[in-house]
Amino acid sequence: MSSLSVTLTAAVLLASSQSSWASYAFYVGKNLTEDKGVLVGGTGEEVSSHWLEIVPAADHKPDATIKVGVTEAAYLPGQLIDIPQVAHTFRYLSMSYSDYEGFPAPLTNGGINEHQVAVRDVWATNREELIDMTPSPQQGPQYSDLARLVLERAKTAREGVELIGELIAEHGYSTYGGNTHLIADPEEGWIVWEFAGGQKLWAAERLGADEVRVLYPGYIEDFPLDYQQNPDFMGSDNLVSFAKEQGWFDAGANAPFNVFEIYGRQDTRARTGGYKYMTQAALEEAAKEMAPVTEQEMMARVRDHRIADDEAGYGQVVSLKQGVDADLVRIWVAPTGSVAAPFLPWWLGVQQVPLEYGQHRYLTKGAAASFLNPDFQIQEASDFAGRRFKQLMYLMCEKPAVYRPVVTDMLKGFEQASFDDMAWLENSAETLIDQGQRNDAQALLTFYANSRAEKAMDLGETLVDWLHASLALSAGLRRPEGEQINDPGGETVNCLVDADPDKPQDAQ
Repeated sequence: MSSLSVTLTAAVLLASSQSSWASYAFYVGKNLTEDKGVLVGGTGEEVSSHWLEIVPAADHKPDATIKVGVTEAAYLPGQLIDIPQVAHTFRYLSMSYSDYEGFPAPLTNGGINEHQVAVRDVWATNREELIDMTPSPQQGPQYSDLARLVLERAKTAREGVELIGELIAEHGYSTYGGNTHLIADPEEGWIVWEFAGGQKLWAAERLGADEVRVLYPGYIEDFPLDYQQNPDFMGSDNLVSFAKEQGWFDAGANAPFNVFEIYGRQDTRARTGGYKYMTQAALEEAAKEMAPVTEQEMMARVRDHRIADDEAGYGQVVSLKQGVDADLVRIWVAPTGSVAAPFLPWWLGVQQVPLEYGQHRYLTKGAAASFLNPDFQIQEASDFAGRRFKQLMYLMCEKPAVYRPVVTDMLKGFEQASFDDMAWLENSAETLIDQGQRNDAQALLTFYANSRAEKAMDLGETLVDWLHASLALSAGLRRPEGEQINDPGGETVNCLVDADPDKPQDAQ
């Protein structure tokens, strides 16, 4: 991969609480990828612990319901409601987490289901006037509910978009100030923007085979006024009329209906607003110049140290291709910020996740105020992947110029060993399935995935011990000078400490 210089933009973090934990999403259309699959990548940005879940398909009783929404503790207070469950929900994989103020756990930013519908959730703050209109209490599914419901119910990306529209129309929408979802399948992607204000407003734009999109924040720009007759766009019936009523759009001015400029945050711009150290525009151009993009190159985008800091709870990369058996649907997941953790292969045919990758009390909401549930004592007694690779991040970011390149090479080498096994492993599993031995194929995938996950823990332990010893024997272990271990609102741990974010660097 050739070196690519991009201009960095200094971080402009929003003042409101909802901006501190956001999430990235990357989309690359199938005509721009090496394997002709739609590539989706991303990272979730939340403080709390993250753990891997493979949720089986399930049948539900006719009167079954699920609880959705937010509580009175949310930034914009809400009220939980029950909505009907469907008769059957699909198998899916996601990273769950435990805490966002007023949003009941477990939460998810998305994942992938057995029909190769992938979902990524990304913040997209709305204009203040719209946020101020939000009723109190608000009601309806929130961002995590929508991501999970799409994974459970949608067979295509388009179905996922339509589902979100139907849910909002029937039940409303609970928000922290505006949100987007990237929904993709082997043919296309969609950006869905759900708006605050209690007006049941939403808009969606199709992403085709020759497009690249990076969301941070999520955005939709020019939108046709006849969107309801255009197969590349969808939205609520009142999307344009409400903007006219508020005086935010004048149809006679010959200006395009720009969704970001009309409904988005008014003191910034789409693509070049300048969040973290690379704009969406810079990241999109970097991906285009890499075409045809591979899974490993997408990993490099997600891992970029200007993105994957301490706020990144995990990393995900998936290539969506037609004709893949449900058990062989594969996604690469880094158990915490991928700048300091390897991407591991998981398949929906995996029957069991190692204890080390399940839920632990480290950074889990409520852990400091309660004792352990005895049912979890053995899982809690195991090492925790999230904690192990957080240790690695904190050590490597002490001397990023020295340690980050070495750690990155080690992680990439570990991942290459996994990639080297993909052909024989997946061919073997596919042969077993074709011969009617699906249980054996699932056992093979489970054994391999668990083995690589265990070896990743060994690698993490080795790197932690090495960096700890290196620091101790060279500069000595730095002691804290402050009295507050929790972040008082300053810079979080990252591998750009003491770097100049305005100085161009190579995106590799």
